[in-house]
Amino acid sequence: MSIENPVIEKIRKLLALANSSNEHEAALAASHAQRLLSEHNLAMADIESEQKPQSADKVEAQVSKTLPKWVRNLSAGVCTAFDCQAVHHPATGRMTFIGVGADVQVAAYTFSYLDKTLRRLCSSFMKINSSDRHTNRHRELMRQSYYLGAVSTITGRLREQKIQTPITPGALVPIKEGLIKKAMSDMGPMRTFHGRRSYIDSHAYSQGQQDGQAVGINKGISGNCSPQQKRIQHCGI
Repeated sequence: MSIENPVIEKIRKLLALANSSNEHEAALAASHAQRLLSEHNLAMADIESEQKPQSADKVEAQVSKTLPKWVRNLSAGVCTAFDCQAVHHPATGRMTFIGVGADVQVAAYTFSYLDKTLRRLCSSFMKINSSDRHTNRHRELMRQSYYLGAVSTITGRLREQKIQTPITPGALVPIKEGLIKKAMSDMGPMRTFHGRRSYIDSHAYSQGQQDGQAVGINKGISGNCSPQQKRIQHCGI
């Protein structure tokens, strides 16, 4: 298959838009790029078989120096869904996503979009459900429980999506894994994190699960378009 295939050109344009400083536009573009990559997996396989990747790529995202459990779970779920790996740098508060080709760009922007979306949803949940009668410790327990519930649902949905539309064709799996492993090795020793048991507020966790079901992990465009949505439609989607 020629690399001039129009689907590939659409994906390239979407990934360019995914670098937009407008977070809504970037999230929409990344989501649409991922959808096309999934739907045209065989076409991508044909191209990659002609031009096998020679190295892994890296994309950085801003996080905190200390990662709460829900952020670690979210990054792990996104990386699994898009055949990538992520390395946290506590000294700088950055996270490096490592993957091959478009995979890593989509993974990084999907993570950033979900991170921002969950923080907004949790803020709304806390405004409604927390009160002066709750101690600071209880409020923090509610907040973290909500996040963990939402992430558990979202990562489950991402796993189901990958089963239905795998990102990497079977023949390329060992090639990608080898390139990612080498890139991680070149970064030097990695810190191993051992998780602790989490105490849960059942109401907050359940509400997070429910809200996580409604978060768009592969959003389409319909109805009246914003200027950002129109730009994405101009890519031919």
